[in-house]
Amino acid sequence: MSIPEFLLEVSIVVIAVVSLLTNLSVLLCFTQSAELRSHAPGLFILNLSFSNILLAVVNMPSTFLGVAKSAKPFGDSLCQVISFAETFLTANTMLSMAALSVDRWVAVVFPLSYSSKMRHRDAFLIVAYSWLQSLTFSLTQLLMDWGGYSHTYASCTVHLAGEEKMRSQLPAYGTFTVLFHLSSFALCLLILCFAYLKVLRVARSHCKRIDVITVQTLLLLVDIHPSVKERCIAEQKKRRQRATKKICIFIGSFILCFSPYVITRLVELLPSVHIPRYLGIATKCLSYAKASSDPFVYCLLRQQYRKVLVTVICRVLRKEHYLLSAHSTSSTLDTTDDNCIARIT
Repeated sequence: MSIPEFLLEVSIVVIAVVSLLTNLSVLLCFTQSAELRSHAPGLFILNLSFSNILLAVVNMPSTFLGVAKSAKPFGDSLCQVISFAETFLTANTMLSMAALSVDRWVAVVFPLSYSSKMRHRDAFLIVAYSWLQSLTFSLTQLLMDWGGYSHTYASCTVHLAGEEKMRSQLPAYGTFTVLFHLSSFALCLLILCFAYLKVLRVARSHCKRIDVITVQTLLLLVDIHPSVKERCIAEQKKRRQRATKKICIFIGSFILCFSPYVITRLVELLPSVHIPRYLGIATKCLSYAKASSDPFVYCLLRQQYRKVLVTVICRVLRKEHYLLSAHSTSSTLDTTDDNCIARIT
């Protein structure tokens, strides 16, 4: 085993474990909090988490075996099922991120009418559309027999194998690939940029109003200590930078994780271009890394989710402490009884 293969295998295992644990933590928060379940965007979070969990359980182990064996990990039928799942889950996760960005845009730009614009029924319709579009492409791939093992990516994915298929079906396959990435990656990136840039504009306008009020207050308070003024000015700068950082994380993580893989899939359609195997697997691992970062980007770093997780952890620790104390008490009583019996005998 070479060093690059070993590093790729370790990366896949780490990404799969982190994705599974973090996305299960998000689902745990939903089961334990009625407040989280009451919000309509919770459907987008659940849809995204389920897709990431299935990727970590189905597709990531398949890619790991493909890298370890340097060959097809499963038979043709199972490999087609896995490639079907990859197409569906990849498109579904991207559309879920786009739905979350639209929800943030409506909440920030139209706060007074948000409850009427984003109801549970509306969220359910958006999720249903996401499933419909994802199923359309994955079923087309399955019917056209375009799923199989790709040595370039060491995984069961969308693939056109065989010289005869390359000659006869390359135009149709190329059209399918371009349309798939345009309707998933490009469309979602466009929605993310539009929605979050609108949110950033509104956030900056709010910050300017708050800054004006803060400055006027500081001017009125003549006897205020200079350290307090400096602290208020520093808080203003942090407030302005916080919104920009969040928007950069939302859009930047999407571009960083998905764009290398999408570019390689489009470039490999050219007959004269050959994608190196390690490069293809690396871009695949990078796209998988989005599944492990999504829970932090959208959920676990927010105060609501952290509060629920801390509550659950404290509850578990209390139960363990109670069981340990009960066990130690019972063992002490047993020892005392044994001593009494020894004295009597």
